[in-house]
Amino acid sequence: MRHRIAVVGSGPGGLTFARVLHRHGCPVAVLERDPAPDARPPGGTLDLHEGLGQLALDKAGLLAEFQALSRPEGQAMRILDTAGTVLRDWRPRPDDRANPEIDRGQLRDLLLGPLDVQWGRSVTQVVPGTRDGVLVQFADGRQETFDLVVGADGAWSRVRPAVSSVTPHYTGVTSLETSLDDVDTRHPELARLIGDGSVAVYGVNLAVVAQRNSGGHVKVHAQFRAPLDWHADLDLADVEAVRSSLLALFDGWAAPVLDLLRHGTAFVHRPLYVLPVSHTWTHVFGVTLLGDAAHLMPPLGAGANLAMLEGAELAESIAAGSEDLDQAVRAFEEQMWVRAGRWAKITTAGLERLVSPDPAEALALFDRVQPS
Repeated sequence: MRHRIAVVGSGPGGLTFARVLHRHGCPVAVLERDPAPDARPPGGTLDLHEGLGQLALDKAGLLAEFQALSRPEGQAMRILDTAGTVLRDWRPRPDDRANPEIDRGQLRDLLLGPLDVQWGRSVTQVVPGTRDGVLVQFADGRQETFDLVVGADGAWSRVRPAVSSVTPHYTGVTSLETSLDDVDTRHPELARLIGDGSVAVYGVNLAVVAQRNSGGHVKVHAQFRAPLDWHADLDLADVEAVRSSLLALFDGWAAPVLDLLRHGTAFVHRPLYVLPVSHTWTHVFGVTLLGDAAHLMPPLGAGANLAMLEGAELAESIAAGSEDLDQAVRAFEEQMWVRAGRWAKITTAGLERLVSPDPAEALALFDRVQPS
């Protein structure tokens, strides 16, 4: 008898899990609260690592399609000081496929493929241990039971409480995100500043990072250390008030860097939350987590990669035909916890150095991880 399997969340991890199961002929219900794939902006660009996200796509049979869509030139990285002086300018080799970039929307569409996602299915609670299996309750009052429910529903997971009482905590670092459109035509000087990939500027407990997406679209992140309620006297819906506040915060920085903020359209407030570095839980029959739901960490390039590989590995283990579904899940969790814990330590230390009292810490970190 086939297992009744559901994955909650249609992010990269959940879709990779479903796509690998689909490749092996295993049915899975993909439950997503958004009413449609394009219900909200998909977010910026992702760099998929050879041994993580790209490996997951290979397991899904999608690596060649990814390579056709991805932007190896997006691996370029330039670092400036606050006066605008170029400190580092890394450019990838023509054959460098270590961490090519792809827009989140393109990756989502690639993974969706033939999957039949149940859009508009907002999960409110997951109850393990019922007579008929794991009970999933929905916002519209309906409910279904499954043999396995996989929580791939991000930082504020509705599945996580079924296995863990832990909730994310604030890192002390906030990000305000804005965008530039048609940058090559409308802002050619900023396009040259950003180059083919990213440009980053680090100050004392402050940073500005701009990253090129496809189609002339650029995401800009202003990051700073502040209390969670730093905006108590600021209306975050007032674009010009937010812009003025940011320009005052980064006062004295080079004009081209400030122009990244001056020309931004809307601003999105993104305080950075994390789960404990070594987040684990006592195994619960019929429920597990992957990605940010399991190990939310600073957004330094590991999260989506880990989620995708975890989804692919769990799906392969299930598809291998073992009658003991619970044993496959237990083995998956043990493997995930070790790898995720290692990456959580790396990214937590990285955030401390990137938004720190000493900007030289950020430069030293990049010198260590970037190819010479």
